[in-house]
Amino acid sequence: MPARQNRVAVLDIGTNSTRLLIAEVSDGHVMEIDRRTRVTRLGRGLDLSGNLANEAIEAVCEVLAEYVGAYQQLGVDAVSAIATSAVRDAANGEAFIAELRERFALRARILDSGQEALLTYRGATAEHRPPGQVVVIDIGGGSTELIVGDAQGIDFHTSLQAGVVRHTERHLASDPPAPVELEALAADVLGLLTAALAAHPASRAESGIAVAGTPTSLAAIHQRLDPYDPQRAHGYRLALGSIQHMLSQLASLPLAQRRRITGLDPDRAPTIVAGVVILIEVMRAFELPEIEVSEHDILYGAAIEAAHARNPQ
Repeated sequence: MPARQNRVAVLDIGTNSTRLLIAEVSDGHVMEIDRRTRVTRLGRGLDLSGNLANEAIEAVCEVLAEYVGAYQQLGVDAVSAIATSAVRDAANGEAFIAELRERFALRARILDSGQEALLTYRGATAEHRPPGQVVVIDIGGGSTELIVGDAQGIDFHTSLQAGVVRHTERHLASDPPAPVELEALAADVLGLLTAALAAHPASRAESGIAVAGTPTSLAAIHQRLDPYDPQRAHGYRLALGSIQHMLSQLASLPLAQRRRITGLDPDRAPTIVAGVVILIEVMRAFELPEIEVSEHDILYGAAIEAAHARNPQ
């Protein structure tokens, strides 16, 4: 008997971007119908104030109104709305979730780091599981999730308080960033990595899969994609040396010139340097000579989860 197909919508309310996936899901396979990303920077100023800013909340709500209209027009069997680092860390995070319920009838969940890791790993490996141990690297706006596992499942995960918005605001005040600022950023990330991995001395990975905006942007820059083509970014392999070269290029340019780099979404230009530094430090820590870029991330994991909840096996 063929598996039942479910049409699901996933809303991912992140620290740097707000995203939508509408997909048909059948037997763990996700077929995209519509996918959208808008940089909304919900976590702007959070590191200093401890709260989500009103203007950031309004930016997210404006995008969500568009997304809700899109999936209502297409018709879906289930909706999954998830919120991650910024909402998890903010003192007014629960109030924000309540506002979404009132304004859009959305029952959004604030994921803890374990739930975020599970959905990210599920999405990244559902249709492609490399042999041996793999580390899935998800660099977000407020945190970086590292999930190590194999075909049998997750061995361990850790959530670093290092993200592209958080660490841009924390370390990169100059335009372009000063060498001393880049060194401080790298040292901060290395310290977080060292502490996290010390608790798992046997942790290792034979390969790495990197998801989210930093690696997909690097894949697009490296291939000079204009417009962005997710099919050419997905599965693209980037060597550590190439990533280091792109960091030198990106960090040497003022923001106005970074916005004009072919392949880079102008809205990601303010935070891309911090993201690349984080990626390089993670690759060094796991001794990865290259990473594989994946478009299959937490959106896919949440879509598979929502479909399974409707039709448990």
